[in-house]
Amino acid sequence: MKYKDYYEILGVPRDANADAIKKAYRKLAHKYHPDVSKDPKGEEKFKDVSEAYKTLKDPEARAAYDRLGSHQPGEDFQPPPDWGQQFGGGGGGPGAGNFSFDDIDLSDLFAGLGGGRGGFRAGGPRGGNMPIPGQDYEVAAPITIEEAYSGTELDLNLSVPEYDEQGRMRRVPLAFKARIPKGVADGERLRLPGKGGKGLNGGANGNLYLNIEMRPHALYRATGHNLYIDLPIAPWEAALGASVEVPTLGGSVNLKIPAGTGSGKQLRLGGRGLPMRKEGAGDLYAVVQIVVPPAPSEREKALFEELAKDSQFNPRAAFATGGTA
Repeated sequence: MKYKDYYEILGVPRDANADAIKKAYRKLAHKYHPDVSKDPKGEEKFKDVSEAYKTLKDPEARAAYDRLGSHQPGEDFQPPPDWGQQFGGGGGGPGAGNFSFDDIDLSDLFAGLGGGRGGFRAGGPRGGNMPIPGQDYEVAAPITIEEAYSGTELDLNLSVPEYDEQGRMRRVPLAFKARIPKGVADGERLRLPGKGGKGLNGGANGNLYLNIEMRPHALYRATGHNLYIDLPIAPWEAALGASVEVPTLGGSVNLKIPAGTGSGKQLRLGGRGLPMRKEGAGDLYAVVQIVVPPAPSEREKALFEELAKDSQFNPRAAFATGGTA
């Protein structure tokens, strides 16, 4: 039997906790997913990553795998003499005396414990009609900020790997509509139960997980449920104060600019961000950007020159005191 180092495949240490294993799997599954990866070996790597995760995410299957010891990847090895009795259901049953570990693949060892695909028990290399759950899939779901604000429906057309009754992998089309509720945030993970890989022998279908990715927007930047927008104002608006119109996802509103507002100041518009899933909404922050006329008229130049001559304001006063003033 050839050894596979599941920890090395996921890139985690052997003492990694469940959260670290799940995080590594999600990252690699997205990287090598056949619909995303340009790696010629992406599908093979995707299969190895899925196989490793199915074993290591289940405490009983992981304990059985760890009991095999550590070997070099690809090295021929035999499980410990008592492994079948300890993890394979006691070693009884018809045909147990003629059983050979050489007849099976490493992933088959853990099917009945929560990982792999073959349904192994010590009574034989296959588990007969044992129900085997379908594989979980993860895909990126890019949406616009407007779609996150009001909710939307995505048409998903995927090509996913699936195992047949003989354990052979094939690619099958998967097409359906997915409702994205309003209030989702960038990086959120939505679970669609039963929309993953097909189960075998009456096993439940796997789940499909949508990883929400917010598309870049011409005006807004999203951080969680809060939005940020750059607000250009003229020098005289910053100095004297003003009331300006600011676009929001719910329509334009008037925002008061206090006199003496500096560039970079964030002015908060409460509840004007993205809605939250249950109630309430994030805020919209207008980030002030003072903008000078790109081509001032002669009159504007004269006024700026008059201001420069009469004003005692020194924006670089701190330079003279080493920044302590």
